[in-house]
Amino acid sequence: MIYDFTYENPTRIHFGKSAMSYLAEELKAYGKNVLLVYGKNSIKATGLYDQIMNILHECGKTVFELPGINSNPRYAQVMEGAHMVRENGIDFILAVGGGSVIDCTKGISVSSYYEGDAWQYYWVENGPIVNKTIPFAAVLTMAGTGSEMNATSVITNEEKKLKIGRTFPLWEMSPKFSIMNPELTYTVPIRQMVSGIYDIFSHLMEQYFSGDDDCTTDYLTEGVMLSLINAARKALINPEDYEARSNIMWCATMGLNRILGLSKTQDWEVHKIEHQVGAYTDCPHGIGLAIISPAYYRYIYKYGLPKFIRFAKSVWHVEEKGRSEDEIALEGISRLETFIKELGITQTLRDIGATEEMLPLIAQSTAPGGGYKKMNAEDIMVVLRKSF
Repeated sequence: MIYDFTYENPTRIHFGKSAMSYLAEELKAYGKNVLLVYGKNSIKATGLYDQIMNILHECGKTVFELPGINSNPRYAQVMEGAHMVRENGIDFILAVGGGSVIDCTKGISVSSYYEGDAWQYYWVENGPIVNKTIPFAAVLTMAGTGSEMNATSVITNEEKKLKIGRTFPLWEMSPKFSIMNPELTYTVPIRQMVSGIYDIFSHLMEQYFSGDDDCTTDYLTEGVMLSLINAARKALINPEDYEARSNIMWCATMGLNRILGLSKTQDWEVHKIEHQVGAYTDCPHGIGLAIISPAYYRYIYKYGLPKFIRFAKSVWHVEEKGRSEDEIALEGISRLETFIKELGITQTLRDIGATEEMLPLIAQSTAPGGGYKKMNAEDIMVVLRKSF
């Protein structure tokens, strides 16, 4: 662990079948006016909406609702929520859904009392928080983003064709608590389940593929990867396998609550590329990541060869068998690609609606960066073409 760090996390987690029983007690700490933020119709169809509304009313809360949050939350929805907060004197926001709903809620919390262009200041300029924010919490219904225990908010600005993830200070913009019952993920469609699973795996890889030191964090990450692979395969066979779904949910939280990024330089270029793919195609986030990852890792593996060899051996159990170092590393990436196929995820950008004309626009608008290899627009264009 060669890099210094300070770690703390303010989010209280209630995990398991009894998690919802803690909601009423948690709500006592917050004011009367509650904004309930959620997606489309699924929480009403499952009865979760009625359950939560009953708890809110029993706690004496006045509830205002912002439904219909998109899977890639829009800045316009953030602004709609911010207007509701100001107009109704909202004291607390409760997000019910997956990472998109929670990300949108974070955006509402930080933007409601900002006097100016919140998008430009908070997401583009990465400005420090200078205004009042609204406390919020989450009831998680889909595992993937880890937004239930971090301070990151990924928002799409449709007008500007930009999708940007902003990581705020943990103590200022993390959920106060999160209710996590794996049973609530059973009704998520398989396509969304596998999208979430790959999002988790990508979070793990973005942190793992960096550095050449002997870092305890890498050993932890390999363990979470192995758990996720095993649980994913079981959940594909039986989506109501509680142990599998609970492991997937906890892998998601561990994957992006910063603990697996400690003492790591990290990468995140796959996410940056996918964000712009998503801005142009509105594809599910995990699907876009899965399409881009194999091409990206084949493009950069030589620059971090020892780690890619370790990935092949430790995660995918690739044996040497007279193979060269390059062959071992590439076999690991091929095993990753096989896993993507196991999940049933589509393989090309064409399949999610990208066009040839979009590629240079995506490449030029993607923030440069990377880990083992620093990427520019020309490099990104190569990856996009190989993913097309």
